[in-house]
Amino acid sequence: MSAWLRERLGAGRKPARGARWVVVDCETSGLDPGRDSLISVAGVGVRDGRIAPGDSFCATLRQERPSERENILIHGIGRERQVGGDPRAEAIAEFLGFVGEAPRVAFRAPFDEAVVARAAREAGRTEGGLWLDLAQLLPVLFPDRGRSEATLDRWLATFGIAHPARHDALGDAYATAMLFQVALREAARQGFRTVGAVMRAARSSRWAGR
Repeated sequence: MSAWLRERLGAGRKPARGARWVVVDCETSGLDPGRDSLISVAGVGVRDGRIAPGDSFCATLRQERPSERENILIHGIGRERQVGGDPRAEAIAEFLGFVGEAPRVAFRAPFDEAVVARAAREAGRTEGGLWLDLAQLLPVLFPDRGRSEATLDRWLATFGIAHPARHDALGDAYATAMLFQVALREAARQGFRTVGAVMRAARSSRWAGR
């Protein structure tokens, strides 16, 4: 079943606050999702509007050759950790099993979605989940606080969310999950009360008929 049909026939009708969402972050060897390699992937579960204790995942995927020094300086995953990481197919299978049918959330989600989908294909699997772009949703909910081009760091600072471990996949996923909690509360206040309604709000800066 396609993501489009899944949203409309099932997941889209679930209460947004009661659903389990998984906030995802990826660290890669570069910024081209069609070429660069997935190095680390993490997920943090959010259920009932709360970060669920113990509901998290993080894996460093084994690289045939480590990324360039400039890239390592960004995410801090050194050469030894990269070549000694988890087998790629196993790590992706475990990640997809962890996420399950939960809607995925990421800041600049199209990038993470493309990276995960490509890694899944290379592992002989399919990634067909629903993805919510928090970078699109936040300006809809808070038009006076930020624009669509605002960075994750700027949004975190706007709501006073500390993030000492930037560019660490699990650290980024956790900080983004706290930001998503803020978004979920405001979405409910504005009447976006189902998974589908929140998804649609993220896709449009104008909401006609809640």
